[in-house]
Amino acid sequence: MKATEINRELDHARDAGPVKDIVIPPCPQLLVQLQAELNQPDPDPLAVAAIAASDVAMTAALIRLANSPLYARREATTSVAQAVSMLGLKPTATLLTGFLLRHTIRIDPTLIEHFWESSTRRSMAMAHIARQLYGVDVEIAKTCGLFFHVGIPVMLQGVRGYSGTLVEAMARQDRTFIQTENAAHRTDHAVVGAIVARTWRLPQVISHAVRLHHDFAVLSDDSVALPVRQLVAIAAIADHLVAHHEGVREQREWLQHGAACLSFLQIGQDEVDTWVDTLYPAFESVVVA
Repeated sequence: MKATEINRELDHARDAGPVKDIVIPPCPQLLVQLQAELNQPDPDPLAVAAIAASDVAMTAALIRLANSPLYARREATTSVAQAVSMLGLKPTATLLTGFLLRHTIRIDPTLIEHFWESSTRRSMAMAHIARQLYGVDVEIAKTCGLFFHVGIPVMLQGVRGYSGTLVEAMARQDRTFIQTENAAHRTDHAVVGAIVARTWRLPQVISHAVRLHHDFAVLSDDSVALPVRQLVAIAAIADHLVAHHEGVREQREWLQHGAACLSFLQIGQDEVDTWVDTLYPAFESVVVA
């Protein structure tokens, strides 16, 4: 699917298709302000810090991350301005986007246990993999990790009977997850998640990667932008790493398409095995607030 075709499909799904009746959470005003500042020719770190400091919980999350073992600072960060300075503008924006996403889309934790923890681990894994590859934007990969499955909680909130579909989709072996979703609801979490990403004004590469993240045929489709195909492959590897850490049985998608994803990115199995150990401390440190 070319970029114009993806955009046309998402427009149709939102305006006339089954997604038109699903409540898509609007882009939070704080994120609108943050994006506006970052789009300036010379973004002001103090302005970004002021946006972050406007919400007490967001301030706490930012300072907590800056003081986490991931950064191993000798002296504790005590202010938002220090945290922004230490993390950098783009990583700060990614963190705040994730925070706003979690607090905008609230779901019953009994329906999807550890959903946000898994999303955070996927985000970490995608960022780690991106750092090993030439020319892949680490912050884009990190944000993608947060949004790839965001369509699931949105559909849980807004689609009658989706909780039952979710259970069925995870159990069935004769068809894919999104085939089960489409059979029941005429849409799926990849389409809904892509629409959320567009509504939240994220870069097009993110919304397109979210839309295609279960379509591994795109790996050999030159009409799809290379960064999108890279993100699809990276996400599959990241999901494999997260599933391994969380003790989830080997996913059928990985068994069917994992080798193709590794080959596309020119990554060896030995590297993946090493990443299991490398990412263990970061995965264990995940505490979502």
